[in-house]
Amino acid sequence: MADNIEKTAATAADTELPQAHDHGAESGLVRSLETRHLLMFSIGSSIGMGLWLGSGTSLASGGPAAIFLGYWIAASIAWLLNQAVGELAVLYPVASAFPQWTRKFVDRAAALSVGWSYWFSGSITLANELQAIVTVLQFWDHTVPVAAWLSIFLVTILLINISAVRIFGEAEAVMSTVKLLWIVIVIIAGIVISAGGGPNHKTTGFEYWNSMPFTHGFKGFLSVMGTCIFAMSGSEMGGLVAAEARNPLKAVPRAVNAIWLRLSLFYILGALIVSITVSPENENLFGGEGVNASPFVIAFRDAGIPGLAHAMNAVIFISVLSCGNAQAYAATRTLVGLAQIDMAPSFFQKCDKQGRPWYAIAATFLVGGGLCYLNVSNSGATVFGWFSSLTSLCTLYLWGMIFICHIRFRAAWKAQGRSVNDLPWKTWTWPWGSVYGLVWCILLVIVEFYLAVWPLGEKSSAETFFANYVSIVAIAVLFVVAKVYYRGPLWVSAVDIDLDKDRRFYVEDVDVLKRKTVLMKVKDFFTGDGSV
Repeated sequence: MADNIEKTAATAADTELPQAHDHGAESGLVRSLETRHLLMFSIGSSIGMGLWLGSGTSLASGGPAAIFLGYWIAASIAWLLNQAVGELAVLYPVASAFPQWTRKFVDRAAALSVGWSYWFSGSITLANELQAIVTVLQFWDHTVPVAAWLSIFLVTILLINISAVRIFGEAEAVMSTVKLLWIVIVIIAGIVISAGGGPNHKTTGFEYWNSMPFTHGFKGFLSVMGTCIFAMSGSEMGGLVAAEARNPLKAVPRAVNAIWLRLSLFYILGALIVSITVSPENENLFGGEGVNASPFVIAFRDAGIPGLAHAMNAVIFISVLSCGNAQAYAATRTLVGLAQIDMAPSFFQKCDKQGRPWYAIAATFLVGGGLCYLNVSNSGATVFGWFSSLTSLCTLYLWGMIFICHIRFRAAWKAQGRSVNDLPWKTWTWPWGSVYGLVWCILLVIVEFYLAVWPLGEKSSAETFFANYVSIVAIAVLFVVAKVYYRGPLWVSAVDIDLDKDRRFYVEDVDVLKRKTVLMKVKDFFTGDGSV
């Protein structure tokens, strides 16, 4: 492999200097996503129901201080997660990155449980975002049947996903840009409203922080964490999209380094604005009637600015559509990767000339589309509670496994005598970042177990436990069954990890090669070689 790389570099240094080609990590997917697509995808793709609507349930159950602290903790985990993802995705930009990384650095049984739980989580979130679209649209119209709205937008998301990958990238870039620009307006407007600058001239400031910072004590604060993690699920998607990026070495670092923008602007400042403008006791918060459930819509409506309330609802609509679209993409690409490593039927990896995995798309939309119709006979808040609990636990398991993959990768890199200077891109958060993130993931899984056994505001019951904790139970069963089937040690030895398999090797930029060629010829001339 090293000889091939040298030959490619030498060819690029010739007088014609053809376009350099990067080797390794090939798949049936088409690499047509540019850096700006990956950048906007990482910034805004997963901003959806969890933030715009779910923050209402968090505010009511935890209080303003709880929701703000919850987003701070979740954001710190997500930011460090992206640093780990960046380092791995640059080297191994493969389809369905997470199970493939887990198989390489941990164990096949863990890889199977990661892959299938992530696919199921993506399918669940697709269903959740679809039911959120119905909730949003009922702000304007209650006459259209729920099933009709669900069907219309299920088909819409399907059409986007079966378009060429580049069209998908453009659609996500546009919707992410809208969300990014709007959150700036929301922050400014929220500050003005809390200061009494709205038409109703009501000043709130930090009134709710002073009167009811924690509405249900410590347990209320713990209950917020699940929604915060659910809201940030999808933060890891840069690792998946890297497989279809033209140049992961340029695109991935820019995307993961820009993640702070989403975490700070959308989540942390967004949570702060909610906490200073809306009372935790407002009866219209999510779980009440209609889409006044969004605390952002409530803030504008109660301040006497109906125009902004309608605009806010329109942006929420775009957001949940974008998030559902992104989750469908993530789930389909996960099936492709599972098939490539023989953990799913082989036909799932088949792609057409446009890079569309038709079988994976069909399976994802059958499951996600089927689950979304639960909203027909149940309230949006009830369905949201079911799905967010399932998704947040799957997310914590995935995030924890990514941190483990990063720790194991660095251990293998060191055990095999390689220098960190040889990494195409490396994070400055190693090692404390991955250890910090892993510890939090473990603690939060324990917290979710505590809340499943002793739920907030409810009596303990087997039904409540399994409704809120069945994800971890299913993952554990899947792991044990897979371990019995695959057998072998608990994890792969660091010295036995093949660090070059599925690796992307990058040749240097053509301009850099030109300069090096000139310098080399000058050196040869003065050292007596005589060639020019």
